[in-house]
Amino acid sequence: MSVDMNSQASDSNEDDFGVNSEGEEDEDDGGDEEDQGDIASYYEGVASDVEQQGADSFDPEEYLFTCLTYKESQRVLMEEVNTVAAALKVLPAVAKLILVHFQWQVSQILDRYKSNSSLVLSDAQVQPSSSCRLVTPPQSLQCGVCLQVVRRDALLALPCQHSFCKACWEQHCTVLVKDGMGVGISCMAQDCSLQMPEDFVLPLLPGEELKDKYRRYLFRDYVETHFQLQLCPGADCPIVIKVQEPRARRVQCSRCSEVFCFKCRQMYHAPTDCATIRKWLTKCADDSETANYISAHTKDCPKCNICIEKNGGCNHMVNFCWMCLGDWKTHGSEYYECSRYKENPDIVNQSQQAQAREALKKYLFYFERWENHNKSLQLEAQTYQRIQEKIQERVMNNLGTWIDWQYLHNAAKLLAKCRYTLQYTYPYAYYMESGPRKKLFEYQQAQLEAEIENLSWKVERADSYERGVVGGEVELSASDRGDLENQMHIAEQRRRTLLKDFHDT
Repeated sequence: MSVDMNSQASDSNEDDFGVNSEGEEDEDDGGDEEDQGDIASYYEGVASDVEQQGADSFDPEEYLFTCLTYKESQRVLMEEVNTVAAALKVLPAVAKLILVHFQWQVSQILDRYKSNSSLVLSDAQVQPSSSCRLVTPPQSLQCGVCLQVVRRDALLALPCQHSFCKACWEQHCTVLVKDGMGVGISCMAQDCSLQMPEDFVLPLLPGEELKDKYRRYLFRDYVETHFQLQLCPGADCPIVIKVQEPRARRVQCSRCSEVFCFKCRQMYHAPTDCATIRKWLTKCADDSETANYISAHTKDCPKCNICIEKNGGCNHMVNFCWMCLGDWKTHGSEYYECSRYKENPDIVNQSQQAQAREALKKYLFYFERWENHNKSLQLEAQTYQRIQEKIQERVMNNLGTWIDWQYLHNAAKLLAKCRYTLQYTYPYAYYMESGPRKKLFEYQQAQLEAEIENLSWKVERADSYERGVVGGEVELSASDRGDLENQMHIAEQRRRTLLKDFHDT
């Protein structure tokens, strides 16, 4: 997810959007035609349906958050600024620099200030440290940059007493603000890192337009450094997400509906942690040409060698598995062995060339499965849209109500939710060290994959099951529907179990 950070802080002195949303999302009533086929909404309205069937009520992904407008975010920030300014007896502009340095952890600042007040100010670079040699106020009226002799009232200095003429300060600040800098503008003197507070910078900027940009950059930096806040990465979206405990959890903007990981602002990636998924995506980008051949969507049939193409999300072909081309009948007894990479225990004793081949083989094994589940998600999104259209058609033709058919809608969304989690288990497994914990993870991954493929098989065929119509009422096959709903319950149980044991551990 590419994000232009400058655009994120667009100063919306716009109206409050009237949104203050907790992490619990509204249930999807399924009646909105604009939502048809939108795979990004699969988290909505599914959990409660599954829990009613007796699933484990503990949800390892449950995460409370609040969506704040620009004005609400400003109020949150200013409350903390005023608290620190009053306690440390400093100006609000200086308090902001201190808060940025300590990531807005107010209690930590106050505790450290009680222990050593000077150290807090020098660490935040708002006051020279005791080890630094203070500069005596200059006797001459010469600017230290342009060397011009100016009037005394035209010389300006920070607490470090490095004096420069107003024109040089103006040029220094203007250039940096035009480059997108907010917090971080420091003294012009060599080897002096004393920070310039905003009330020092603002009067030096020419024109209201540049001052407005500077305020936007400051707001961006304040939010980005706050341990409980994140800017929504949606294009030109001013919403700020606020949490109590910062974790790598799924959040969704209430204004633009962008879904992302709170901690890294990238696509949600449970159970893989932020650092690992960053490494994986970088590796995929670097090795994309090497892996191009493996991402093709055609393979040769293991029985007749005819080229075949997968046009559905399920990996269960007629007699074999799409991933490993092995006999499908053996997958149940072998706990889906094709999801586990079998490493060569003797590889460390072989040549560097052999080790390089083995490393590439391992990477391609996990990359192929990562790509395959991504492709399956896209194909199952098409299945979901077809189900939505057929449900709508049946309801319009008085062949039952939306409630009669909603279980198909929920099954398709839950399938996408489970497969999305499964896709992100492969980067996790790729970087995981061998040992008992990896074996447990691979076992749970295989269990989840097997149940997802069973669910995918049932969803793709559920809509074609024969049903009778009696007096305008839909007479559903109780066994077919019950079988599908039971499979939903099992798949979600497997997904939650894996996340509970391996997400953020």
